Amino acid sequence: MPDPATYRPAPGEIPTDPGVYRFRDPHGRVVYVGKAKNLRSRLANYFQDVANLHPRTQSMVTTAASVEWTVVGTEVEALALEYSWIKEFDPRFNVKYRDDKSYPYLAVTMGEEFPRAQVMRGAKRKGTRYFGPYGHAWAIRETLDLLLRVFPIRTCSAGVFRRAQQTGRPCLLGYIDKCSAPCVGRVDADEHRALAADFCDFMAGDTAKFVKRLTARMQEAAQAMEYEQAARLRDDIAALERATEKNAVVLGDGTDADVFALAGDELEAAVQVFHVRGGRIRGQRGWVVEKVEDVTDADLVEHLLQQVYGTAVPDERGTSDAVPREVLVPELPSNLDDVVAWLSGLRGARVSVRVPQRGDKRDLAATVHRNAEQALALHRTRRAGDLTTRSQALREIQEALDLDTAPLRIECYDISTTQGTYQSASMVVFEDGLPRKSEYRRFSVRGPDGDGARDDTAAMHEVITRRFRRYLQDRDGQSDVELDSVEEDAAGRGGAVPAEAGAKRFAYPPNLVVVDGGPPQVAAAARALDELGITDVALCGLAKRLEEVWVPGEEYPVILERSSEGLYLLQRVRDEAHRFAITFHRSRRGKGMTVSVLDDVPGLGPARQKALLRQFGSVKRLRAASAEEIATVPGFGDALARAVVAALAPEPETAARAPEPETAARAPDQDTPARQPPAGMLDT
Repeated sequence: MPDPATYRPAPGEIPTDPGVYRFRDPHGRVVYVGKAKNLRSRLANYFQDVANLHPRTQSMVTTAASVEWTVVGTEVEALALEYSWIKEFDPRFNVKYRDDKSYPYLAVTMGEEFPRAQVMRGAKRKGTRYFGPYGHAWAIRETLDLLLRVFPIRTCSAGVFRRAQQTGRPCLLGYIDKCSAPCVGRVDADEHRALAADFCDFMAGDTAKFVKRLTARMQEAAQAMEYEQAARLRDDIAALERATEKNAVVLGDGTDADVFALAGDELEAAVQVFHVRGGRIRGQRGWVVEKVEDVTDADLVEHLLQQVYGTAVPDERGTSDAVPREVLVPELPSNLDDVVAWLSGLRGARVSVRVPQRGDKRDLAATVHRNAEQALALHRTRRAGDLTTRSQALREIQEALDLDTAPLRIECYDISTTQGTYQSASMVVFEDGLPRKSEYRRFSVRGPDGDGARDDTAAMHEVITRRFRRYLQDRDGQSDVELDSVEEDAAGRGGAVPAEAGAKRFAYPPNLVVVDGGPPQVAAAARALDELGITDVALCGLAKRLEEVWVPGEEYPVILERSSEGLYLLQRVRDEAHRFAITFHRSRRGKGMTVSVLDDVPGLGPARQKALLRQFGSVKRLRAASAEEIATVPGFGDALARAVVAALAPEPETAARAPEPETAARAPDQDTPARQPPAGMLDT
């Protein structure tokens, strides 16, 4: 366990400017990111007597082995840089709010020529308007179905849209007047974009003007005795009213606000937020956070605002509608002025961050707080057994394999191949008993001559060698592709680093390596580790037949009880590695079976290949074409046409042979797949 005194920087080395600092462990992995108005005074707090520190801070400084910092111009810049580094490095001692699910949004792709309304999850994209989040995707589809009657904008995918353009026939929604059918020219791009803009205005809370507009048109139609038109407008108004009734008015005066609440104890906290737009609740989200660092409620609120608004996507004006005019919080952030300046910069207008004191907003905040309390109670009910189970599983593996500590990081490797072709390998990572998919890796097994390994054991030896050779290179700063240039002195102390420095992908070793297989695979992996001088990583193999755990150099396997949590965890790790390897293998095999000689022509991508085949019909006719004929295809020039002719030209020895037999002449007009495996082979 490192002693903080061994890597403490000299006080004179640390600047007094605002900035962001990182603590790293002995393997170079970032374990904590923080910001400070004065770096020197803030870092000095970490290097006092360890006994005086909070237990969580003690754990952090004794886990770390170096510290480094980056100076910025203002405290607002430090706030933004801290968030980006937490997102990039995922430090284990930083508070991170994790959604228990991916919340759906109603998205309108205003960046496209013909905007599309759809349900969307995940990262937000530039040029797309988002509304929500919603608790359920069906709620979005139900609302959208009502509004398409009044705002018939496109909802189909790009493939359906192109097919309708080619056939000249709209989809079913176009026939029932729930789409304006821009695909067949019923409306042009400008008219459709105006419809989409009105739809976005309605979803943003400006509902009254559309109801008034339709009411006026209905009355005009009735006065003109166009009763069918008036009836349709009446039904449109009813659809808008039903859509708005789904979100009751909770705040007056068209208020735009996000209302946050916290409920928790010293170990964890639940967070809830209601998104209010136009006085109506448009969405709700929730998180549960483990307090892995010593933080107050004010610090939690600051971290929460960083996470919620840090991913806001600016529009063409450089501002974001995701940040409302008011942010109502249970406690003011510790750096209120900096947070307000940052949020105002994102919105492009003044943002108010305050604690509601009275009236409807205080009542709504109390409602949000009750939701947070219920969410925390539900989380504890669901997770208590799971936390206990994972701890028990890691403890059982530690005891069975006689390890010094519990294997908090486990890496598992598997090989997938079809009779020696398309040899692929996977590396999956479990931390604290849970999969960490961002650190999964895939390997294409090359072998000594580039044609693959002779068998599974040779493939396993190669994969383990490549992974841990990269670990040694990243650890020692010798990688050919250096992703993080942090220089340390002999005492292990870090210094200032540029803000754009990234993370080394393989610089963090596992506590336990698991290979899918028995003694041969374990022996191959052990030989690879020995050749590299890796002695501090435990190794075992899990054989499928009897679920035996094999340890290097042991004549008999370790037998875990069938009902033990440790065996269940090893099985989950092994099965995940197997799934990941087979997925990659099938992908490579599928691509390999559709290889064409045109793939090797520089500058000839899929679109131009399709253009060639549309023009000439087959590869056989293309071979007979001259460079001048190929150059007439749209997108082709003389140089590219000559390259295609050269790629399709027969090799000299082939040209000198006698004519091919008649059976060969009747072969299909297409290229033969490269290295096509025999039919009937199964994944292994």
